[in-house]
Amino acid sequence: MKQPRLLDANEISCRVQSVTKNNGAIILLYKDARVDMNILDETFGAMNWQRQHISIDGNLHCIIKVWDDDKKQWVAKQDVGTESFTEATKGEASDSFKRAGFNWGIGRELYTSPFIFVQLKDDEWEEDRGKKKTTFRFGLSVKEIDYNDNREINRLVLIDKQGAVRYTMGQKTPEPVADKGPVKEAAKVSVKQTDAEMKRRGDEIKQLFEEFGYTSDDYKAVATELKAANPRAMTTPEFSEHMKKVRQYLIDMKKASA
Repeated sequence: MKQPRLLDANEISCRVQSVTKNNGAIILLYKDARVDMNILDETFGAMNWQRQHISIDGNLHCIIKVWDDDKKQWVAKQDVGTESFTEATKGEASDSFKRAGFNWGIGRELYTSPFIFVQLKDDEWEEDRGKKKTTFRFGLSVKEIDYNDNREINRLVLIDKQGAVRYTMGQKTPEPVADKGPVKEAAKVSVKQTDAEMKRRGDEIKQLFEEFGYTSDDYKAVATELKAANPRAMTTPEFSEHMKKVRQYLIDMKKASA
């Protein structure tokens, strides 16, 4: 059975999860239901998949069935959805469909997204009844995205409505060039980061811990528990992977204390 392809940049959307105390936005990547429909059509054929919704204990589940020509039978995968703030039933149906799509591998690479923090400009945030939120002036889209052989995100560029780059992860793979004979070997890049990069990493750790109600002083204990080296000595991909592990650790701690 075929495997759905990885998402293109124009198939991925950005939304603000929260606005932090120092007026920064934490960004999440997501797909919409039309992406799942298009990739199901493209991968398996429009007449070779089915969608069904059922209610289990008051929760709406979606079942996506795909025809397996080798087994000569339908293969089904399902998941449950959550209501949206606007249209409860429609939102729950769409969410369950997208979640079932994840089970088929559509957009699963979004789970490997790095922690995305974007500093907001003065006109991009406001307070509403004591809570900070972004204004209509702020909006992001994915300009570039690349993946490694494990279908994990290793390059990501986000731009705002004016086309300005607001977030970058990883380095762009250089285009192959014609052989021009022997060249001088390039100097190896030191792992040691610049002062600006070290400050950015410290700010990113601080924002992550504030999001979960901790102070950055708690980071040392978490890093020790995860047996992590000094983040300032990590390469950019190593630091991104480390932050994903820290986020999951904090989520598990919250669940355990609930």
